[in-house]
Amino acid sequence: MVAPDAPDVTLLTLAGGRLAALAWGRVDAPVWLALHGWLDNAASFSRLAPRLAKALDIRIVALDFRGHGHSTTSTDAKVDYALWDYCHDVLDAMDALGLSRAALMGHSMGAAVACLLAAAFPDKVSQLSLIDGLGMLTTPAEKTADQLRRGLLAHRMRPSRMPSYADVESAVAARVAGGVTPIDADTAAPLVARNSRICDDGRVTLRTDSRLLKASLVRLTMAQVLALLADIRCPVQLVEGEQGILGERAWAIKARAAMPQLSRCVLPGGHHLHLQRGCVDGVVEALVSAQRARQTPADQENA
Repeated sequence: MVAPDAPDVTLLTLAGGRLAALAWGRVDAPVWLALHGWLDNAASFSRLAPRLAKALDIRIVALDFRGHGHSTTSTDAKVDYALWDYCHDVLDAMDALGLSRAALMGHSMGAAVACLLAAAFPDKVSQLSLIDGLGMLTTPAEKTADQLRRGLLAHRMRPSRMPSYADVESAVAARVAGGVTPIDADTAAPLVARNSRICDDGRVTLRTDSRLLKASLVRLTMAQVLALLADIRCPVQLVEGEQGILGERAWAIKARAAMPQLSRCVLPGGHHLHLQRGCVDGVVEALVSAQRARQTPADQENA
């Protein structure tokens, strides 16, 4: 099922069928890889990508990370969806698309994955466009054993089944009621539509791997995160929502300060401002302005 509000979209399968993706823009245009947040999917970019692809004449390929959307899940009952595992999804997608270097656009968890890759492989990442996400969730060093214990216990429990709903509208209502960050029904609708599967009995269930809800085995410390961010060398454009997850929180201030090459833009909207009607145009304008500001005079003449 393709998400609503996804005009001129192409469905892709990559990495031997392991990864699913949505794409917008000319096939031969420069590629931006779009990376969604935790429990979301490629439809996270279904309102932003067509406008941005047209404005910049680029091709945007939005991935479903492993365990999300239409991508495959692991058959190992004790699998851990660690943040760095998603880096392999991006690298596999780059290989499948024949990209030695790419621009990455990430929202929330996808922004964290983009930052990891830019720090580890500066030669593979040309620029970062981060949407209401920066850095990674952390655990204080002294709580490492606690985190590991909780993760091991959680992963040794039998995976639970995802709930089912009478219809997609009911699934959307559940996402609104139970979301980790505030989201309205219209914003959640594309995400739920792509994440829905119709059961034999006519009820709707979610494609998300329930193991994504289990505690992580290990998290980085804040010192490690700041060191990774400081190693990013490419241009970084950060677009935040006024009601997003960053703002003037102490950890966000530290994360931004670790990246002297970062440009920041704060816009009206919440955590999903790139999918929120009334806010998408502002995100497009901010990203287009940042991109054009980076262009050399020769680039601008050829645009």
